[in-house]
Amino acid sequence: MKSRLNVTIDESLVEQAKHYAATNQTSLSSLIEDSLRKIVSRQQPKKQNVLDIIKTLPKPTGNTEIYSTENYLEENKTKYGF
Repeated sequence: MKSRLNVTIDESLVEQAKHYAATNQTSLSSLIEDSLRKIVSRQQPKKQNVLDIIKTLPKPTGNTEIYSTENYLEENKTKYGF
């Protein structure tokens, strides 16, 4: 749904923007809407990849052998058929 909006803009800027819109075969409303969409999208946080999030987690302290993938696979190979 579209919504009306009244804005106050310098006259010379309006004329330049109208000329730009006409040259690019678009409307002034579309030009403003696209510009606002670009501004708003830049401020939204970027989605992070799960692997990137995991890399930021703190490393385990103490006995790190517990967290070893190799140890886990060795201990559970018969149980899970690794």
